[in-house]
Amino acid sequence: MTRISTRSYSFRQSELLRQSGLHPVLARLFAARGIMGADELFTELSALIPPNRLMHNDKAACFLADAILAHKKLVIVADYDCDGATACAVGIRGLRMLGANVDYIVPNRFEYGYGLTPEIVDLTIREKSPDIIVTVDNGIASIDGVAAANAQGIEVLVTDHHLPADNLPKASVIVNPNQALCDFPSKNLAGVGVMFYVLLALRAELRQRGIYDAQSQPKLDTLLDLVALGTVADVVKLDSNNRILVAQGLKRMRAGRMHAGIAALFRVAGREPRVASPFDLGFALGPRLNAAGRLADMSLGIECLTTDDDGRAWQIAQELQSINSERKDIEKEMQDLALLHLDTFQAHDTHTITVFDESWHQGVIGIVASRLKDKFYRPTITFAPGDNGLIKGSGRSIPGFHLRDALDLVSKKFPTLIQKFGGHAMAAGLSIRFEDFAAFQAAFEAVGKAWLRQEELERIIETDGALEEAYFSIDFIEVLDNQVWGQGFPPPLFCDEFKLISQRILKERHLKLLLEKNGVRYDAIWFGHTDNFNDRVRVAFRLDANEYNGSTKVQLLVEHIEQLE
Repeated sequence: MTRISTRSYSFRQSELLRQSGLHPVLARLFAARGIMGADELFTELSALIPPNRLMHNDKAACFLADAILAHKKLVIVADYDCDGATACAVGIRGLRMLGANVDYIVPNRFEYGYGLTPEIVDLTIREKSPDIIVTVDNGIASIDGVAAANAQGIEVLVTDHHLPADNLPKASVIVNPNQALCDFPSKNLAGVGVMFYVLLALRAELRQRGIYDAQSQPKLDTLLDLVALGTVADVVKLDSNNRILVAQGLKRMRAGRMHAGIAALFRVAGREPRVASPFDLGFALGPRLNAAGRLADMSLGIECLTTDDDGRAWQIAQELQSINSERKDIEKEMQDLALLHLDTFQAHDTHTITVFDESWHQGVIGIVASRLKDKFYRPTITFAPGDNGLIKGSGRSIPGFHLRDALDLVSKKFPTLIQKFGGHAMAAGLSIRFEDFAAFQAAFEAVGKAWLRQEELERIIETDGALEEAYFSIDFIEVLDNQVWGQGFPPPLFCDEFKLISQRILKERHLKLLLEKNGVRYDAIWFGHTDNFNDRVRVAFRLDANEYNGSTKVQLLVEHIEQLE
């Protein structure tokens, strides 16, 4: 069941924002998203939360400055998703700019698993001979791996943003906004954001030591295209601090001041950097990078982001495009198979979904979980075969159900059931024994029944209500496109009642509509739907500037339609 609702907002707050100079519709939209003052909308770098507010960041800066001055070799151990790849690239580029001897390694996820494991430490020692290991977008759960490094005389700096467990690894320094006692106001930094903050603190420390002054210091803002990509692709909440990072990155892309790999990814995706948007980063560039980590080796993606050779970047981008096409084919097959597994699934009888198939690919189960979650609106975990009798699961959740906490509860109630797990509120991963699948399925469903009320299993599409006729324009679309929308700060979605003039099916998959209100007609399209409606409908829609045959017209992108009596 899906229904349309309208976001509430404070009229007084909206008026205050409008009086501060904001467009009247933007004032209403921002008030509905909890913006209390125009200062929360500043996107200049000077408005960033200071680096010294991040717990242990100053300590990390001293640690790295000492290492640089002692000519120690640093090796970054990266995660294998887009956030991990961009965090690694930011670390490599930024640390080299600041004088470090730094290399990286990104282990194959299928051979070595997730995080800094003892096996990855051994591999890193054999291949890279580090004095210091720096983790990016991982490490907060790597108790055994950090211990293994320490036993070999290697110090570890953990930079991560994942939620910590009760016990932390005994690293030399841990920088993570989500660790206990850290009062950093933004808990939503992505892994790449944490690494960028470490670099800001390191540069300040080197300035204090007289290595640089304000004029000679390296310009770390050149890294913001990478920071923006990783932040959007990791679907972290775009709070005011993250919006600054993303806005500044987009500004660089639109001005053509981006790294060769970012430019190549735009080109291979058929997107235009001069009008770069968070949508481009999340749905065009991010998936192409992620595909390498899912099916092959993320070192290919990291090389794309660290090379300054335009030709090499383009060559890698084409390889990533090919891998992403293969990923899509595998995903389609797995999704079809998943729907067969769920052929008799009755949504009203269950609160969660867990599915396993022995033919599935570990690298793609997270996407399939996301698709099933969207279709059935239930917390979903999909499993694929692992090694040594284990199966590996990847989960996606819905609002109101904290997935990592749910797995933590299952683990506490049944200590032998989950071999290991980690993640966030909306996404998590785990490993269980093959023979324990049914027991885990029952335990996970029990948590779902305890935590989720029936009304929370109803999909609600939140809209911003009606839009005045004057703003169905290309100019107003540009006003909206100049803002930073994303996770936790959703792009505008309007809703109104229309007379349905005509409807037809395009390419057997999409519904093309002609709508009318107050004598004005609007073209609309609902992708992936072939429903049929009577002549009065309520439509939730986004505004889109549709270019066709050299002209640009306003089009409504339909999110949902309700039939009216």
